[in-house]
Amino acid sequence: MSIIDPRTGEALTAPISPDANNTPSPTAASDATSGPAPRREDVIIDLDASNIQQVLEASMQVPILLDSWSPASEPCKTLMPVLEKLAVEYAGAFILAKLDADANPEIAGQLGVRSVPDVKLVSQGGLVDSFQGALPEKDVREWLGRYFQPPEDAPASPEELAEEALKAGDAATAREHYQTLTSQYPEHYAYQVGLAKALVAEGRGDDARSVLDNLPPEERDAAPARGVRASIEFAEQALSHQDVAALGERNDSEAQFQRALRQVADGDYEQGLEGLLALMKSDRGYGDDAARKTLLQVFDALGAEHPLTVTYRRKLFALLY
Repeated sequence: MSIIDPRTGEALTAPISPDANNTPSPTAASDATSGPAPRREDVIIDLDASNIQQVLEASMQVPILLDSWSPASEPCKTLMPVLEKLAVEYAGAFILAKLDADANPEIAGQLGVRSVPDVKLVSQGGLVDSFQGALPEKDVREWLGRYFQPPEDAPASPEELAEEALKAGDAATAREHYQTLTSQYPEHYAYQVGLAKALVAEGRGDDARSVLDNLPPEERDAAPARGVRASIEFAEQALSHQDVAALGERNDSEAQFQRALRQVADGDYEQGLEGLLALMKSDRGYGDDAARKTLLQVFDALGAEHPLTVTYRRKLFALLY
């Protein structure tokens, strides 16, 4: 079988350069996309004893992404379409070589494969990097991004689509994306937290709580899950929009607190935080320090690195000290 360089259309040879560097060029992807789009069969090949030496020699010309997999492995079945999609998308920046480890155990052993899926990046005849397990598409893209310039017209990953839908207020679409991701990657718990967040946005707090309750203890008690639980509590504690409107011109502590809580429950975090901080200044003792406690819950919901958390934690510290 002839391996074709998709960038030139010519058969690859194996001139081994003594000065070869074992790291693929960071401009490989941009170079690869300068010519006509490669065919799928030019960038994806099946690897076995008949061509492994040729493929390894070909890595002197173009990086090889070597995927060792098993037909009996569900994680392999999940990862394979992602790698194939990216191989075509990257338009020849690398060749995807697929090794059936069950059919080729000796080769898998020589390559140091202990479990599948096992993905190795080979360039200039040497191992550059590797990962094991069925990483989600977003993580694979980030891993490839260490070595290749991403295509300019790269489509959004499922994770990005879910996040964009949630930000746009389309909770149902976000939930559908996260449901797909959780079924594909059941042990990637961030997707389950994302699903719970989408359910909260749909007003399905009990369903969201059920998702969180089924997480392993260490994930259930981690900051992302705690933040979603806080969001559920905000939605349950806040007055309805009609009841908040009925407060009218009232500006007592109770009214201030309920307006701020409603804003937080609606996702208008900045206005809610501002209202809670103002209540702390005017009536620190209200509701057994309810404003400060709620501020801390909002910080939990947003996460420690969120810009609003950073800003208002600083304001809270200045107010207290």
